[in-house]
Amino acid sequence: MLLTVSGSSCSGKTTTVRACGPVDGLVWHDFDEIGVPSGADVVWRQRSLETWIRRALRYQADGLDMLLTGQSPLGEVVAAPSAAQLNGIAACLVDVDDEVRRQRLTQRDPGKWDAGAVDAFIGWARWQRAHAADRWHLPEAITAGGWERMRWDRWTDLPGWAVTVIDTTGRPVEESAAELRRWIDDQRRSANQDIA
Repeated sequence: MLLTVSGSSCSGKTTTVRACGPVDGLVWHDFDEIGVPSGADVVWRQRSLETWIRRALRYQADGLDMLLTGQSPLGEVVAAPSAAQLNGIAACLVDVDDEVRRQRLTQRDPGKWDAGAVDAFIGWARWQRAHAADRWHLPEAITAGGWERMRWDRWTDLPGWAVTVIDTTGRPVEESAAELRRWIDDQRRSANQDIA
């Protein structure tokens, strides 16, 4: 099974997952471990996502689940060429208030981002919130100019659309981590019941 924890930069994904601690039978990776080239675009992200999904399939063959933190929303994950081979996919959006995100970006990377870049992170976060609630919200944000091997038709084949949202705004890390851990456990338990 692949569990994805997505969200725009500075939402608290990595911090929250780290605070969960180790989980038996679950391997965690951060999307950016493979390196992010300058000028990375939507095609790079989607092709790299396919690489991660193939890695998840290798873990799956060994009886392990994989949790991947990154920027890829559920729509991209489902549409990746190899996604249909996964035993299951579960999606969680880790989010934070826009103003808190601005503050975190400034504190984490002082002087790195100009106002336009920060606004882009905020815009991506807003789109991800809407996409989590409605698969049909501005799909061109990820389909336009995307990788030609993506299978966007898979959106229509899904029987449901479920993205859990964890808002880290004003919450202790431990509280967000506990909620994420419950989500991980629930998704894995549900997937195992479906397979049995």
